Amino acid sequence: MENVLRPLTVLGGSVLLTVALGWAVDLLLRRADARHPETPLWGLLRRCRLPLQVVLFTALLRGTYRVTRWRIIEDNRGGIGQALSLVLIGAGAWLVVRIVSAVVESTYARYASSTRDPARLRRVRTQVTLIMRIATAVVVVVAVAAILLTFPDLRSIGTSMLASAGIIGIVAGVAAQSTLGNLFAGFQIAFGDMVRIGDTVVVDGEWGVIEEVTLTFLAVRTWDERRITMPVSYFTSKPFENWSRGGAQMTGTVFLQLDHSAPVPLMREQLHRILLECAAWDGRDWSLAVTDTTPSTMEVRAVVTAKDADDIWTARCAVREQLLAWLTEHHPYALPKITTAPAEKIPPQGRLPSPAFEDDADHPRTGRG
Repeated sequence: MENVLRPLTVLGGSVLLTVALGWAVDLLLRRADARHPETPLWGLLRRCRLPLQVVLFTALLRGTYRVTRWRIIEDNRGGIGQALSLVLIGAGAWLVVRIVSAVVESTYARYASSTRDPARLRRVRTQVTLIMRIATAVVVVVAVAAILLTFPDLRSIGTSMLASAGIIGIVAGVAAQSTLGNLFAGFQIAFGDMVRIGDTVVVDGEWGVIEEVTLTFLAVRTWDERRITMPVSYFTSKPFENWSRGGAQMTGTVFLQLDHSAPVPLMREQLHRILLECAAWDGRDWSLAVTDTTPSTMEVRAVVTAKDADDIWTARCAVREQLLAWLTEHHPYALPKITTAPAEKIPPQGRLPSPAFEDDADHPRTGRG
């Protein structure tokens, strides 16, 4: 009977204690969240309940599994202890990642609630994302190293390899030169404020928005919903257009080729009426002027402003479409025309006519002059 009650006591006690501690911690975090609504930290920490319970349950079993005195446990004591240690290390890494994520997200949320500048928010968001990725990578590396150190054979192999670590590091550095370059470029982009998540950029002739930034690549979402994945080293070694740097507001132009008789003052008034009805126009500025002329047409430029790249595209399209429709309906003579004239008849046998002279005296052969 004792052989049955002892294992049940160990397992049942571990389960009850784990559930009780998890419930108590969750209750404390819930009360702290209710008392401090200005910060989401306590609410985010409640997501750590599951990994915390796994850590507690594994730790309790790791310390008490020998008390069960089961024959199967006594015969496999080393393997069971090793397995529980591996689970404990993995659960501990999971818990640390959740805690770091809660702290980082809480910090960003508090900063976002007190800052109204979209450019700063995008910059901090990019930095927070990369910091979270770096912290996760460090925790995973440390956890894997701790797991390997629990195996005596691997620990001895690792100790013997320390002597050649310098040579291995040099070889690895040469082999992973491009990867390391992208890694350092990722740090430069994150903390050098070159490009941020949400920025509107033009790279290799493609217009898009930065959708994701990692330590090795950036994902650009184009206007037609395509995704272009580019190494971060591209943005540190080649020029590119960042339309969001210094502010998201933009100025756009619309060029029209019209006849010289186009009513420019009336077009200027019509442009203003179009913009007053255009929701994409931000009201900052507008203008219309003749910027160039050719023997057959003149170039009219309309300037409009908008709050971001999407709205400037919409405003330009609306101005171009409605101005042309207005000219076609009310001033069709202003549209460009191609002037043509009837061709002269070619004389028989392809001979050109002799020049006509009004007076024989002016003829080069018979004339007297």
